[in-house]
Amino acid sequence: MRSALAALSCLLVLAGCSKPENLADETRPPLVRTHTLTEAGQSNLTLTGTVRARVESPVAFQVGGRIAQRYVDAGQTVTENQILFELDTRELNESVRGAKADLAAAEAAVRNADADLKRHQQLVTINAVSQQALDRAHLGKQEAIARRDSAQARLTQATIALEHAGLKAPAAGTLLDVTGEVGQVVAPGTPIGTLAHAGEREVEVYFPDDFTPPERGEVWVGDSTLPLTLREKAGAVDARSRTLRARYTLPLGAHDLLPGSVARTRFTDADSKPGLFAVPIAALNERGKGPVVWVIKDAKVLPVGVTVVRMETEQALIQTSLTAGERIVALGTHLLTEGQAVRESGQ
Repeated sequence: MRSALAALSCLLVLAGCSKPENLADETRPPLVRTHTLTEAGQSNLTLTGTVRARVESPVAFQVGGRIAQRYVDAGQTVTENQILFELDTRELNESVRGAKADLAAAEAAVRNADADLKRHQQLVTINAVSQQALDRAHLGKQEAIARRDSAQARLTQATIALEHAGLKAPAAGTLLDVTGEVGQVVAPGTPIGTLAHAGEREVEVYFPDDFTPPERGEVWVGDSTLPLTLREKAGAVDARSRTLRARYTLPLGAHDLLPGSVARTRFTDADSKPGLFAVPIAALNERGKGPVVWVIKDAKVLPVGVTVVRMETEQALIQTSLTAGERIVALGTHLLTEGQAVRESGQ
């Protein structure tokens, strides 16, 4: 009996001296995945643009009326002063006739006033009429002349309106769209089409609001590329799409590109400069004091503040005081504390 108790005591002592393997693992520093910083260099952005004419103007009648004839369709190439539409001219013709009649009456009134003035001038020499009556004759002739001039101006306006019954192309180019239809009543200045003027071509591109449109770029035309030069950019970001519109000029050889066609463009980020690093998005950590990354120093982690330049699908472009070659934690940053010891599992 004594020998059995002694054997049992020895087993209990040995069991108490041994340490569970999983308990030993819990006391070791946690494993972290790391990322080695490398300079981001120049980053490129590929966007879809639209070919535009340098000048695109709406076409509209200068007078109102009912459209009687339509001679063009969308996509048609036209020459300068080519007739695009014509209005019903019946009312305009009547306006011209009325203005001519008013002018004839006004001219007759001028002749009558002139004759009346001459009679008063003769009568005043023999004191048959007073000087006051002569003055009234002078005033009557001046009023008749003014009414004649007014009638002449109305006739000129009516004649010009009749000439504008035919809507002409202001320049050679291609009609992007045509909305006017026969029988439609239009007001002066109502656009019924858009004309892309022949000549310079541009590419219109919409950039993300965090990307500064660069001065240069390139566009693919078939198997080759053509250079792009920034001409203008919008003064504000579009409130709905949160994009910034920019237009780039194409070289002279690209004038044959069809307006409205889709173009693939490529630009170098104007924000790319030394000191920028591309890091995994999971490496960023935000704890109320701005974004940080956790750098590994002597097997311990320390937070370092960074400036986020741009966010992409899987990476972020950051500006930081760290240097290339330093290692940061790439995953699990929300579990770290300053000065905590870690073990690296590699990139």
